[in-house]
Amino acid sequence: MKKNKVYIDQDLGTLIPQYLDNREEDIRRLKTLIEAENYEKIRIIGHSLKGSGGGYGFDYLTELGSQIEKNAELKNREDIELIINKLENYLDNLEIIYQED
Repeated sequence: MKKNKVYIDQDLGTLIPQYLDNREEDIRRLKTLIEAENYEKIRIIGHSLKGSGGGYGFDYLTELGSQIEKNAELKNREDIELIINKLENYLDNLEIIYQED
């Protein structure tokens, strides 16, 4: 499977592992919340993901977060489940390349 290459400023290198661990936790929480149909908490996670992704260099996470947020507002369970799968696949196939300024 093709790796998702992301180029990250090496100054963020120490922060990235914890950031990605937190995204794995988001996936677990989203799966629980979708079963409970708690769209407000799903929306909040999507909003947070949308806000943080680009700041760390993960523009695709920003995009997925925006999609989660929007679909949570619409209570669109089917699309949220598809986006969670995209998020999981993205993280599972992530290759980080650290760059100097």
